[in-house]
Amino acid sequence: MWKAMIYKEWLKIRWFTLLYTLLGMLAVGYLFLKVQHDTTFNQANNYWNLILFKGLKFFSLLKFIPLAGGLLVAVAQYFPETVNKRIKLTFHLPFNENKVLLSMMVFGSCCLLVVYLILIALFSGIAAFYFPSNIILPALVSLIPWFLAGFSAYYLVALIVLEPVWKYRFLYLLVAATFIPLFFKNGPTAAYQPVNITLAVLTILLSISLLFSGYRFRKGEM
Repeated sequence: MWKAMIYKEWLKIRWFTLLYTLLGMLAVGYLFLKVQHDTTFNQANNYWNLILFKGLKFFSLLKFIPLAGGLLVAVAQYFPETVNKRIKLTFHLPFNENKVLLSMMVFGSCCLLVVYLILIALFSGIAAFYFPSNIILPALVSLIPWFLAGFSAYYLVALIVLEPVWKYRFLYLLVAATFIPLFFKNGPTAAYQPVNITLAVLTILLSISLLFSGYRFRKGEM
């Protein structure tokens, strides 16, 4: 039964996930085409100097790519459940409702994690051809909050989409509009390093928020 439910979730998001993966890989490829162009016309040493001492963020093109993935997967996975309240059929399975919701959330999170790891591995692998480790590692530290924003967006959009009560939906939207920008504050490369763990913990705690909307949905509140 669990395998059937997971397969159902995969059927909902598979094309969206594969399309997003492809677009994300294209974005990484385009980023390094730009790096190749800038390196050629500025010379590698001058370009490295801009990154190390002038604060140039060569990776800034990827800023909202993880966020887009979280939004896309959340809508693809949870919006179909609200059509004619289809999720109530899931709640009639012989499983605890909270376990069902958490299983859906874990599956979506794992799909996002796999895609994000692919993009990070691709970024790191290509970056190694252009930059030394003292440029790549701070860049990866700067990418972490952007990928955490993708997970947070996934959890918050799932919470909003599945919420049956409009006043709570509006409240959650305000929370999302306040919380998500925290991951995108301007600053020098690797500036988020002291708070990345805190942001990760907050994101993990946010992952169980879906249970609040699920509770009202299965109780029939409107």
